[in-house]
Amino acid sequence: MMLRTVFLNTTRCAARPTLLARQTARPIYQVLARYESSKANDALKAARKAKDKLQKDWQGPVLAYEQVKPKTLSPSADAYLIDVREPDEVMQGSIPSSVNLPLSVLANSFHLTPQAFKAQHGFEKPGKKQEVVFYCRSGMRSASACDIAKRNGYENIFNYEGSWLDWTSREGGKGSTTSS
Repeated sequence: MMLRTVFLNTTRCAARPTLLARQTARPIYQVLARYESSKANDALKAARKAKDKLQKDWQGPVLAYEQVKPKTLSPSADAYLIDVREPDEVMQGSIPSSVNLPLSVLANSFHLTPQAFKAQHGFEKPGKKQEVVFYCRSGMRSASACDIAKRNGYENIFNYEGSWLDWTSREGGKGSTTSS
């Protein structure tokens, strides 16, 4: 129908385009613009899909108490047990051999240089391929910490899902406490 309208309008005097001719020309340009933009949209959609794949909620491997306990008995320089609770929560106690790196500063800390990281947190920055086990109070923040670590290129990440509550229930309230 659009071609027919254009054909009928072109039989009129070309020097005096009518309102109808102007109205029919506009949709043609819009169709061409939509066609051209659909190619750009395809590229944009592909980029968004790749970004979504990277930022999709990621479920890291989950560790149980039985798997975490040996790590506390014989700590290794190649593995980190990171408590992502805030410092005031850590005052109540922590799992032996763990280090504190609050979730609120985790993402920014991963972007620090190794020297700045050690100066700010008091321990070496974990390597991207080193084993890192996160825990918190109940396992929710540690799952978020795993997701943040994954998005920052860390590969060997674990979540102690039971976290501090599980640890204290199994250890009878025992954990290392920090004194002020």
